[in-house]
Amino acid sequence: MPEFKINDPITTDQADIEVTVSAAAPLAVGRHIFRLVVADDSENLSEPDEIEVIVLDSERPTAILEGPRTVAFGQSFTLTGRRSTDVGGGRLARFTFTLVG
Repeated sequence: MPEFKINDPITTDQADIEVTVSAAAPLAVGRHIFRLVVADDSENLSEPDEIEVIVLDSERPTAILEGPRTVAFGQSFTLTGRRSTDVGGGRLARFTFTLVG
């Protein structure tokens, strides 16, 4: 099994890859970005695509903020924290939203 390391690409001829973790080598709690670039048989490369994977904390709640990636100028939009969770069994009681920059 390949071992993922930050900024160390893993190349394969398979479309699927397992991210294997263990107690000895876990992914840290928090956000992790994975990137995929594909090549055709002429070695033409795609633009990269990325996905964010959030590893949940087992004691503290985990905030998961979602919203649109783009909006038209002057258009209102909604942010949501509905997918936030507390896998430790607590109930989410408060959501604090902040415009950072």
